Amino acid sequence: MKDQTNKIQIRNVNKYYGRKQALKDVNLTIHQGMFGLLGRNGAGKTTLMKTLATLHCKKNGVITVCGIPIERAKEIRSITGYLPQDFSMYPSMTVEESLDYLGALSGMDKELRRKRIKLLLKRVNLADQKHKKIKALSGGMKRRLGIAQALLHDPKVLIVDEPTAGLDPEERIRFRNLLCEVAEERIVILSTHIVGDIEATCEDIAIMNEGKILWQGTVSELLQNAEGKVFTINAQKKYLPQIKKEYIVTGMLVQNEYTTVRLISKTTPDLQGVTAVTPNVEDAYMYCLYENGCEIGGGEE
Repeated sequence: MKDQTNKIQIRNVNKYYGRKQALKDVNLTIHQGMFGLLGRNGAGKTTLMKTLATLHCKKNGVITVCGIPIERAKEIRSITGYLPQDFSMYPSMTVEESLDYLGALSGMDKELRRKRIKLLLKRVNLADQKHKKIKALSGGMKRRLGIAQALLHDPKVLIVDEPTAGLDPEERIRFRNLLCEVAEERIVILSTHIVGDIEATCEDIAIMNEGKILWQGTVSELLQNAEGKVFTINAQKKYLPQIKKEYIVTGMLVQNEYTTVRLISKTTPDLQGVTAVTPNVEDAYMYCLYENGCEIGGGEE
C-alpha cells in the first residue's frame, strides 16, 4: 500500500506567461515511486516541473510536496532534486570538483560532501571518471552526473525533465534503470515525450496536452482504454493516402506490393481485411489524444 503521507498533491493549478495560459486547472496526485508525465513538446510539462521545483510561481491553486505548501520554497528545495532538460556545468571542472562545488554552494559541510560524492559516483557508475573534465564526458555521462548532483542532498523528491533526449539506445536503457533504482526510496517524476521511456519505467502516469491533464492512471488502464480501437490492414500503395486522410495511422511496414498499416479508430473501419489488434502503449497514448479531440501533430515547448 502506498504511503499517503509521502506524496505530491496538485489541485486546480493555473499558470500564465503574459496572456498565454501554460497550465490549465491541473489536478494530480503523485505517490512514491516512478511517475511518468507524458506529452508532446509544448504540452506544458517543463512549466509544471519548474513549478514543482519552485523555479516558477503558479497563478493560483494549491500544491503540497510531502505535506509542505509550495509557497515555502526554501523547505521544498531542501527535499527536492531537479535535473533540468538543459543541465550543464563548468566544462573545465572535473566530475568530482563539480559535485563538490555544488555541495558547497548548498551549504553541505566538507565531510558530508566527501561521503555523498563517493557514494553517488559509484551509484551512477562514474567513479572511474571522477578526474575527467566535464567537457570530455559523453551525453549519457553528463546525464548521469546530472542525476548525481540532483541526489547530492538526498532529496525525498527527484524531478527529471526529458532526461534521455539525444542519448543513444544503450545509454537510454542505463539511465532508465538508474532512475528505477533511485525511485525505490523516493518520489521520482519523469517528464518526457518519449513513450518508450514511460513504458519501460513507469506504472503510474499522466498525459498532458496544451497545459491540461488529459488522463491519469496506470499503464495497464491506459492500454485497456484503447482495447478494440487499434487495427491493422494490408493495403496497396494507391490506397494509403486515403487511409491516412480518414484514420490516425500509428505505423506502416512496407512488404513488397502491400503495406501493413496500423491505425486507430473508435469503431471498426469500413475496410476490407481489417483486423483488430492488441494496443501497445504508443497506440494507447495516441488514442488518448484522439479521444480528447487533440490535433495529432507537433507542438512547441
